[in-house]
Amino acid sequence: MIDKDGYRPNVGIVLANLEGQVLWARRCRCDGWQFPQGGIKRRETVEQALYRELYEEVGLASDQVEVCGRTRDWLRYEIPGHYRRQVGSREFKGQKQLWYLLRLTGHDSDVRLDCSPEPEFDAWRWVEYWSPLDSIVSFKRQVYQSALTELAPYLGR
Repeated sequence: MIDKDGYRPNVGIVLANLEGQVLWARRCRCDGWQFPQGGIKRRETVEQALYRELYEEVGLASDQVEVCGRTRDWLRYEIPGHYRRQVGSREFKGQKQLWYLLRLTGHDSDVRLDCSPEPEFDAWRWVEYWSPLDSIVSFKRQVYQSALTELAPYLGR
């Protein structure tokens, strides 16, 4: 689903543990690390997409996390030209995302990367809250900066 401006609606997930570290996951078949994220399907609410993606990508159910906060508005990034493609009659320019900060209420052992027929990630680890800004792919860096800055006040709650 692409909006009239060429952006795919998406949810981003910053999952924190009790120590304030965040889950950082490595994409399958490459050395790129990122936060879990995924598209919002037609007729799906943002919250439904959040919990579906949370389960598909890291194996957690809604009762294993608590929502601490969400960005107020959509944050957008554009995909570099060589990754772009046509989707129907619209050009796919990038993603628009609502970001959520979740706290893991379960255990580290609850995190599973094999809950989808085609897993997104093959490894994960806890990292310091701001460290993803040093290693995220450059075209996502500003969105990560904005999301982490807006969500940071919710981390201590």
